[in-house]
Amino acid sequence: MTIPQDITRLQSEVNAAVREHWKAFLIEGILLVILGLAAIIVPPLASLAVTIFLGWMFLISGIAGLALTFWARQMPGFWWSLLSAALAIGAGLILLAMPVQGALTLTIVVGAYFLAEGVATIMYSLEHRRELSERWSWLLVAGIMDLLIAAIIITGLPGSALWAVGLLVGINLLFGGITLIGMALAARKG
Repeated sequence: MTIPQDITRLQSEVNAAVREHWKAFLIEGILLVILGLAAIIVPPLASLAVTIFLGWMFLISGIAGLALTFWARQMPGFWWSLLSAALAIGAGLILLAMPVQGALTLTIVVGAYFLAEGVATIMYSLEHRRELSERWSWLLVAGIMDLLIAAIIITGLPGSALWAVGLLVGINLLFGGITLIGMALAARKG
């Protein structure tokens, strides 16, 4: 078989699987839309939920990393692995013990991310402009929007910690859910 035939076969198998399970995708999409709307309506609660979730993820991954580090202690990099596991456990415990302060820290990180992403996207758009690409203006607008979001989040600190993470997670869940619903309905018809 050639590569294009393999890709075509894989695409048809994926399409068949989506058609077969379209109801599961629809249910998941509806759930994501509900959770997204809830996060948008009550962003402080969503921000705390995300912070607590991340705290548990850090704690669990740190404990697992610690166990694996001691299990394979003869491997090179033992002390670095031990430090990494201890940092994950510490970050998890801090986020779980002080979720409000953790939400503030996450908000600062999100603001810094949007700032860096905005600058990088604007620079990327200017590179496209030099190549006479027709899409450079869309990239420029996206970069400016990232900078605007960063400015709103950073200048609104510490108050923006109440809503920023929860609102952004809510928007992400809402659009992810809408996408799944659209995919499910399209697969049902197909």
